[in-house]
Amino acid sequence: MINKLIACTAGLLLAGTASLAVAQVSPEDQIEFRKAGYSFMSWNMGKIKAQVVEGSVAYDPKQVAAAANAIAAIANSGMGALYGPGTEKSVGKEKTRVKPEFFTQKEEVAKVAIAFNQAANNLAKVAAEGDKAAVAQAFGEVGKSCKGCHDQFRMD
Repeated sequence: MINKLIACTAGLLLAGTASLAVAQVSPEDQIEFRKAGYSFMSWNMGKIKAQVVEGSVAYDPKQVAAAANAIAAIANSGMGALYGPGTEKSVGKEKTRVKPEFFTQKEEVAKVAIAFNQAANNLAKVAAEGDKAAVAQAFGEVGKSCKGCHDQFRMD
């Protein structure tokens, strides 16, 4: 319980600090930056998937741990601040697939964000231990948390 309280407090502080910094970032840049973050996470998810799920690449615990740490770092970076006013629709050259409900269902967004952060942090922890089967399980949990957000708040 105390860990959840600390995590939530830290998240709110990071989001608040990030909000101040984002205040000077245009809506178009916010969309570009968040898409870049998600693309980087996707690339790292692909590296883990290839090694622990598909087996198409030899398992390298150090590479998997590095990829998991990158995912956790982005998950904890305060990316929520990149969903500021004006980013609910495509702007300029930046297209977005976020549904309008993302901006109105704050409690539900918080639930999926917390689930993702917890899953990403757990993946990094498990990957550091090097147990391939445990990494595969934790990786699946991250995937479920991603899908939970996509299903609710991402347009096809």
